[in-house]
Amino acid sequence: MNNKFKFLRKGTSLLDLGSSPGGWSQVVSKKISKGKILSIDIKSMEKIDNVDFINGDFCEKEIHEKIINYFNNGLDVVLSDMAANTSGNKSMDSFITGELCKKAMHLAIQILSKEGVFLSKIFMGSIFLEIDKMAKKYFKNVIKYKPLSSNKQSKEIYIYCKGVLKI
Repeated sequence: MNNKFKFLRKGTSLLDLGSSPGGWSQVVSKKISKGKILSIDIKSMEKIDNVDFINGDFCEKEIHEKIINYFNNGLDVVLSDMAANTSGNKSMDSFITGELCKKAMHLAIQILSKEGVFLSKIFMGSIFLEIDKMAKKYFKNVIKYKPLSSNKQSKEIYIYCKGVLKI
């Protein structure tokens, strides 16, 4: 991706799933000056200026409702950096991380604006094709890429989806 943050503007509203310890939230808080940023994680996170934080599971109904109310149907970006706690079983870790990505994508297609962006970490593995197929079904544009900062041996990649199609 040439300009990796071109989808962030001053007034962007962004949901950061799996935000702890706060790396992505710190980056986007510097790019978004007049928007809204909500970070959610089951782990705690230190306070970051211009970022609101909810400690909880985004799949829980109560947290889901807080997300809806926070953005009031005006969400531009869902960013998911969630990954399974590594167990040593790379296939299982990849599958669990893929399931988290699918859940985040399902939330994104429900709450993103028409030209919204979904950006998620995934690992190449057994569930990758299913995630790719789901993304192509629900988004106009789908790009998969490996950041230069990622270790060459790592199976980590990102999927960038833009433009929600009608469900």
